Formats: sequence, C-alpha cells, structure tokens
Amino acid sequence: MKKNQTTERLLDASREIWAGYLNHPFVRGIADGSLAVNKFRFYLLQDYLYLFDYAKVFAQGVVKSREPEIMRTYASYVASILNGEMEIHRGYMARLGITEAQAESVKPSLSNQSYTAYMRAVAAEEGPAEIMAAVLSCAISYEYIAKWIVKNYPDAENHDFYGEWVRGYASESYAAENHRLIALMERLSGDYTEEQLQRLTDIFVACSRYEAMFWDMAWNEAM
Repeated sequence: MKKNQTTERLLDASREIWAGYLNHPFVRGIADGSLAVNKFRFYLLQDYLYLFDYAKVFAQGVVKSREPEIMRTYASYVASILNGEMEIHRGYMARLGITEAQAESVKPSLSNQSYTAYMRAVAAEEGPAEIMAAVLSCAISYEYIAKWIVKNYPDAENHDFYGEWVRGYASESYAAENHRLIALMERLSGDYTEEQLQRLTDIFVACSRYEAMFWDMAWNEAM
C-alpha cells in the first residue's frame, strides 16, 4: 500500500490550484518583502477571525469521534490553534498596534464567511475523516508556501517584518504537527470505499479553492 495514499490523492487533485498559490501576488509580496503592510494587516485580521471558526471545526472532530485517541488528537489541535498559531497573529497585531478586542470586532469578509461556513457545514453533517479533509488544505498549504519561499527567496526568513510569518510556517515544529494530521487522515480513511474517497477529494479541492479565494481577498482587501 502506498504511504499516505489518501493524502497524495487529495494533493494530486488540487495540484493546479496549489501551483497558483506560489504565483499569487500576495504570496510573492511576502516572499520578496514588497507586500504593502496595509494588505498584510487586512489579511492578518481576516485570518485571525478565520482561526476561531477553524478551531470550531476541529472541535467537531472531538464530538464526532468515538475513539479516545482520535478525540484527544482533535482536541489538541483546538488548543494549538487558539494558543499556538494565533501567537503569530498576536505578535503582528502588537507590532501594528491592534488590540485583541479591536481584532475581534472586525467584520469577516464575504469570502471568509463563505469558506468557514462550508467547513462548518462539513463538520456538522459528516464524519471525522471528512472533517480532516476540510481542515487539511489550510494546514499543509501554509507549510507548502512557506517552504517554497525559503527555498526560492533565501533572505525571506530574515526580513524584518515578514520573516516571522515565513519562519513560523516553514518551521520543523509546524511540519511535525502537519505530519500528525496526515497520519490521522490516513487512519480515518483506511477502509474507505472509492465513493467515500471521492467525497474526501471533493471537500479537499473545495477548501483548496477557498484558500485561493482567501489570498485574492487579502490582495484586493475585499469585504
């Protein structure tokens, strides 16, 4: 059996979408340090709001799972998102003079609302594997983007503003967390039928498209 065969299937189905991330002007702006701070500020606040709903999707994984080990894994990611990944955002918010209260009062954009509504609908209506398909594209695409930036823009990690973002998502600790998610995806889908695997693929591709829309939203500062 091919290692990580479900995840590889998901990635193969969305490869063209993911290639688009690397050519996106927002991502390129982070990579070469040319991104206007106001665009990053807009993105940062929208992503901060997104992470609350993202955590709720993981929380549904706890509710839908029957095995204690899987419940603990999903629960650990709720804590990791709220207390770990959000620290990158809070660090930038402090540098930009934005309080948490101000950030939490921001209105989510239409693209943001659409993306999180889709993930939460999957989480409410379907099972643990489908939930994992919904959250996986966000998690591993950030590692994919950040590592591409490090490889192709060696100075990006040291940029006085965007370097922290690049280092956070290119880090080995972030990659290790993604390895855990991929292992869980494989475990949850191990006995899935072709029809069920296609459903996972459809969810993953949809969320990959939403990720592309999120970059567009950030670049255009579109509400």
